[in-house]
Amino acid sequence: MTYEEALLYLDRASLSGSILQRDVMDALLLELGNPHHGMKYVHIAGTNGKGSCSAFTSSVLVSAGYRTGLYISPYIQEFTERIQVNGVMISKDDVASITEELVKASDVIEQRGYRRPTVFELITALGFVYFKRQKCDIVVLEVGMGGKLDATNSISEAEVYTIMNIGFDHMAELGDTLELIAGEKAGIIKEAGGPVVVYDQDKSVMDVFRGVCSEKGKEMIAADSSAAVVKRMDIDGTVLDYKNYKDLRISLLGSYQVRNVVTVINVIEQLIARGWNISEQNMRDGLAAAKWPGRLEVLKRDPVIIVDGAHNPQGTAALADALRSIFPNRKFTFVCGVLADKDYDSSLDIIAPLAEKFYAVAPNSYRALSAERLAAEITERCHVPVKSYDTISEALDDVVANAAKDDIICIFGSLYQVGDVRRYFGLSIFE
Repeated sequence: MTYEEALLYLDRASLSGSILQRDVMDALLLELGNPHHGMKYVHIAGTNGKGSCSAFTSSVLVSAGYRTGLYISPYIQEFTERIQVNGVMISKDDVASITEELVKASDVIEQRGYRRPTVFELITALGFVYFKRQKCDIVVLEVGMGGKLDATNSISEAEVYTIMNIGFDHMAELGDTLELIAGEKAGIIKEAGGPVVVYDQDKSVMDVFRGVCSEKGKEMIAADSSAAVVKRMDIDGTVLDYKNYKDLRISLLGSYQVRNVVTVINVIEQLIARGWNISEQNMRDGLAAAKWPGRLEVLKRDPVIIVDGAHNPQGTAALADALRSIFPNRKFTFVCGVLADKDYDSSLDIIAPLAEKFYAVAPNSYRALSAERLAAEITERCHVPVKSYDTISEALDDVVANAAKDDIICIFGSLYQVGDVRRYFGLSIFE
């Protein structure tokens, strides 16, 4: 099997959509020899902030000298981004060879009466096999959807359970209240393993987490970001103090990254308490070195062009807050593409006060809202000039050609368009 054939096999599995069950994943892993057993994990759930938390945590562990696996979703430009060891993506040859094993294992369990594994189950199993063969000391494991029934929740315990910000997303699968969604996310918490670190948020959500922790006999640490003091925040990053740590530097932009990094510092402190050898300098170096493409990422200056993966109201609110903090009293040119099944109306209402004009596009997805429909929604809600384009490249051609040197252009609305945007500006994934 070639790499291209492996991707085609996985793509065909995506036709079944997301099925939140655990029995098939458990059967698949058993057939593969339970590769997820015997490894250490930091398990990370949440609606927003999972990716940044994963990037920060992995970077610190690598800085401390640990062979660190990183499992994330979705990818931005290359499928191989999803599975990394020490910042190096899985090779295409390894994807192909392990997928061959997945095909055989899937055939066996299907013959036993199980349904065919979903694409996320297959990719998660691929990751477990790879991390075991790479002899990882620890794996930073990002949840796909929810927590309780997510394929990553096949692990029996984690060194630290981490739950990031909870918002409204995937409501058909997870529930239509923050409390229901929080309950699903809290499903990663087990009696075995280490403590629970939680991004500090709404009391009703925190009460859900406290209840689950009490039930499981777990210590819960609320990562209180009010103790953080931001000393500088600009287009080059942020300098902050937190607890006894002075002048911490992060390159990831946005006020929400301060809250994310506070959560990560608490995760690292709990790892240290459990015997992991991580110095303060390791933490400083790892936080400063962490990169996360497509999250308030500056692609160009003069004019400033930023791309962000905000795709739900909570993410858009964080984006708007960050833009106000970094560029006070400014208006922005927005390039926006959204998926039809997202709450894009609320996102547009949130961003509208910052808009000078809009360019509407359709992300490269069968779920995309048409550019014409989006433009009509923008006209109704934002009352600023708007143009629509068939492709993101056509929109960017026009934006770049007509931008003044002091303009600020922000591209947002869907993670599915971030890869196309970065390729347009000639960037590979870790540039």
